[in-house]
Amino acid sequence: MIDQVCKRDGRVSLFKKDKITNAIYLAAEQVASREGKQVDQHIAIELANEVISIINERFVGSIPSVEDIQDIVVRTLIKNGHVKTSEQYILYRGERSRIRDSKSRLMNSIKEITFLDADAADIKRENANIDGNTAMGTMLQYGSTVSKEFCKTNILKPEYTHAHDCGDIHIHDMDFLNMGTLTCCQIDVKKLFKGGFSTGHGFLREPNDIASYAALAAIAIQSNQNDQHGGQSIPFFDYGLADGVKKTFKKSYVNHLRKAIQLFENLEEVNGLKELVQEAEALSGTPLQLTLADTYKAMEKKLLMSRFSIEELLVDKIQSFSYKEAQLETNQKTYQAMEAFIHNLNTMHSRAGAQVPFSSVNFGTDTSAEGRMISKNLLLSLESGLGNGETPIFPILIFKVKEGISLNPGDPNYDLFQLACRVSAKRLFPNFSFLDAPFNAEYYVEGKPETEATYMGCRTRVLGNNCGSEIVSGRGNLSFTTVNLPRLGIKHGLVYAQESNMEAFFEELDEKIDLVIEQLLERMEVQGNKRVKNFPFLMGQHIWQGSENLEWDDQLSEVIKQGTLTIGFIGLAECLVALTGKHHGESAESQELGLQIIGHMRKRMDDAASKYGLNFSLIATPAEGLSGRFTAIDKEKFGVIKGITDREYYTNSFHVPVYYKLNAFDKIKTEAPYHELTNAGHITYIELDGNPSHNLEAFESIIRAMKELGIGYGSINHPVDRDPICGYSGVIEGEICPACGRNENEGDMKFDRIRRITGYLVGTVDRFNNAKKAEVKDRVKHT
Repeated sequence: MIDQVCKRDGRVSLFKKDKITNAIYLAAEQVASREGKQVDQHIAIELANEVISIINERFVGSIPSVEDIQDIVVRTLIKNGHVKTSEQYILYRGERSRIRDSKSRLMNSIKEITFLDADAADIKRENANIDGNTAMGTMLQYGSTVSKEFCKTNILKPEYTHAHDCGDIHIHDMDFLNMGTLTCCQIDVKKLFKGGFSTGHGFLREPNDIASYAALAAIAIQSNQNDQHGGQSIPFFDYGLADGVKKTFKKSYVNHLRKAIQLFENLEEVNGLKELVQEAEALSGTPLQLTLADTYKAMEKKLLMSRFSIEELLVDKIQSFSYKEAQLETNQKTYQAMEAFIHNLNTMHSRAGAQVPFSSVNFGTDTSAEGRMISKNLLLSLESGLGNGETPIFPILIFKVKEGISLNPGDPNYDLFQLACRVSAKRLFPNFSFLDAPFNAEYYVEGKPETEATYMGCRTRVLGNNCGSEIVSGRGNLSFTTVNLPRLGIKHGLVYAQESNMEAFFEELDEKIDLVIEQLLERMEVQGNKRVKNFPFLMGQHIWQGSENLEWDDQLSEVIKQGTLTIGFIGLAECLVALTGKHHGESAESQELGLQIIGHMRKRMDDAASKYGLNFSLIATPAEGLSGRFTAIDKEKFGVIKGITDREYYTNSFHVPVYYKLNAFDKIKTEAPYHELTNAGHITYIELDGNPSHNLEAFESIIRAMKELGIGYGSINHPVDRDPICGYSGVIEGEICPACGRNENEGDMKFDRIRRITGYLVGTVDRFNNAKKAEVKDRVKHT
């Protein structure tokens, strides 16, 4: 008689007949309950006895495995006419295997997170903005790993889990799926600050000077980050904080007016000036602001002369002195506020202290004196760096380029555009968004910054809207899932045949798109069932568009329709190599096919948007850890294929491969058409060698080329190195600091080498995972 069984992990344990009986009974019970029948347990016992007889005959002198026994159970059920029960048993068997595999994966991941250093464990370097060696970083990894496995086994349909695990698709931020969080949001601070707001730990009154405006802007980003799993952005930072400059100037002007009257009139005390200014504003119909209007100035002059009996000539001197001093003081305070804002966003933590918020700031189109002062000092603060001159990683600054506002000499903000180029040449940021790109310009309404196309640092864009106003503020992405394009190219391309089967390629692409649409809708249902109280800042403080109409216990299903449901793609270049033998950077034929593929995906999203009345959209996926994940799975499945799986990463979205040598303008020209197709977000990078600060004219010419060729969002990459000992910041070739001559290998302090992989992924190379490091190493520079 058999008394032992070999488990899946190789261990031998006692054989228990009851387990077979119970499994057969449970499967039969499931079938009977669907048909409204009763189950006879004696039949399950008889079937189990027959199974045991077969086992005893077949495994004389040997030990059967669990799989051997389960195969015999299935055949015995079918032989005895219990086909439906056998089918249910197979499902039960598969589910048990899935749960077992999940536990095994989970425990292996937990061990890796616990016992390995971040240098040795890719899982602890999935996100370069999290230090996986710290206590809170480790705790975040634990939570993420457990949550992913829970979602796979308890929330997602098996077909979605299978498609994700096998590498057909990638469900982004799966660890947040069960929590129902949305991805990102554009925060309208102008609206938020009016009347003040609450963080859940106390009420903050409406700010009254630029220092408070800047501090509360950072707090708003931090608070909203705790309600979402993606990035936080302020869409028109200059407009949003301009009132803070006005209030600061007004207070400063009144104080200096008081000092001037006391000085020139030899008075000890002067009262009532705040009220006098308010009266002058009311009578003149013109507010006191940085650009001192003649109508206001004349009325104030009249009131000063009558109230204080000051001669006209002296009043002119008093006003001139007060105005100049207040301007200087306001500018100084604005710089300090912007400096504090940048310092705060690089030091204040979210997510239980594990990381700083993913923050972005869009600016550059406010032509008022107050708005310009914000933009100028924000850029100057970034240029100065952090306390020891380090390059700030956050916020991602995004300068808006608009003809007639900032692009050309004579435009009111052209000087700010030139300053933005100078700062970006030194610090990697700001990036540049182009409001004149046709797909951005169609939404633009002059004087309404909420219609200006804005981007998250990661590249996400939200503008068009099937469910409400076509504005940027109070909106963001709900969730997105990426399709593995190289795999489809391998399966239907030249790897296995003389000629690519494009009909089969598009047929399977459509199958994957159908699957992702269903998965996004299912995830949206989870999100929609959440309530305002689950997101006390995002919804409770009315950040999200439409949330002001909801009560504390109301569900979110209606308001989240303002966001986007997005499909992404990765590795267009490798997909084209598989289909044509060449990528789109080296072949016009491949470029034509690439545009056809991405155009097809965009049309499917437009069709889904019309069908469901929702904001389905297409994104050029910002592939941080994903590029390496897909490649590793496909390399194991298909082997090493030249030009496709022979590196550690797939090329990001629609980009020309980083290892392919071509000039900057050809790269821009090749990638520009894809920006129009990817309405949920895109970016084009140009890679420069050396220090671009030495040739700002060339730097500006590249940005202009992006604008002229139809880029929506672009940036220029270049090395940003720093010696933490002597403070030198620039390009450091090799191991020797050009300033102090120190060898970085002598001592504990290595040079900081800041590089950018994707929008939010900027940092020292040692924090990148292996795939990202490989990409950095392969990059060639664009001439």
